[in-house]
Amino acid sequence: MNDKEAADNLTRAYASLRQEIGKVIVGQDEVVRLVLTAVFAQGHCLLVGVPGLAKTLLVQTIADALDLSFNRIQFTPDLMPSDIVGSETLTQQREFQFVKGPVFANIILADEINRTPPKTQAALLESMQEYAVTVAGQRYPLARPFFVLATQNPIEQEGTYPLPEAQLDRFMFNIELGYPSYEEELNIVRNTTSDRKPVVSKLLHSADIEAYQALVRRVPVADNVVEYAVGLVQRTRPNTPRAAARATQLLEWGAGPRASQYLIVAAKCNALLSGKYSPDIEDVRAVALPILRHRLVRNFRAEAEGVSVEQLVKELL
Repeated sequence: MNDKEAADNLTRAYASLRQEIGKVIVGQDEVVRLVLTAVFAQGHCLLVGVPGLAKTLLVQTIADALDLSFNRIQFTPDLMPSDIVGSETLTQQREFQFVKGPVFANIILADEINRTPPKTQAALLESMQEYAVTVAGQRYPLARPFFVLATQNPIEQEGTYPLPEAQLDRFMFNIELGYPSYEEELNIVRNTTSDRKPVVSKLLHSADIEAYQALVRRVPVADNVVEYAVGLVQRTRPNTPRAAARATQLLEWGAGPRASQYLIVAAKCNALLSGKYSPDIEDVRAVALPILRHRLVRNFRAEAEGVSVEQLVKELL
């Protein structure tokens, strides 16, 4: 199978996945698209939304449709790093044996990640970046594909531990989950208050996903698209030669080179999911907001004037 045929297969598989996920998840089309984009682009997601918006159900449904193992970790203030990655225990034969933690799965839901101290948050860093964990000097590789989806509650910030910039930068997307519309909520209530239990078919397997991830990396990109992506990121960096005037006025820090990389990889995947064989500038624009949202730090003036990061990104676009 050549790359063109594989790209067509991915477009069809994506349409089937959307239909299958729609059996359980009502609405949230853009959220589903971004999460699947991150899966095929080998990225991680930070999902921000109030409780009760089916974040766990969404991830579980996607894991079922992709035939991937799934673990949910509820982050609490007393959670220790060993509770995530695992630990060594002494057997009856007086030998140390490594017991794997919940991070050893294909899809990890890190629920309310900002409720646990930085030491435990950092336990995810190596797994997200290196696809492995190290315990007692021994390195243990994780199963591939590997995908972390972390959630945050935007309402309650008391007693929480904001994620450090180094960890935020490792998430490809920051996805904001909104309330459903009136019609969508009607369907949600009807579906969840009956004895109807939809069955989600397994459409793809781990080998298929890894093949599509490799395909995304092989997608050709025109020079003008790369230049647009890099130029967009450069314009977010205040007090630099290519900085936009508004960025210098309203931002303390701009996005780093990882944002440029993610813009291109995500644009490649967005193009394939839309039935195109190469991304254009519109594909970069389609993924720019969730990529830049958590990488731009506003200064005091922006906060005083009530200018949000979303507003600034839209101006830069």
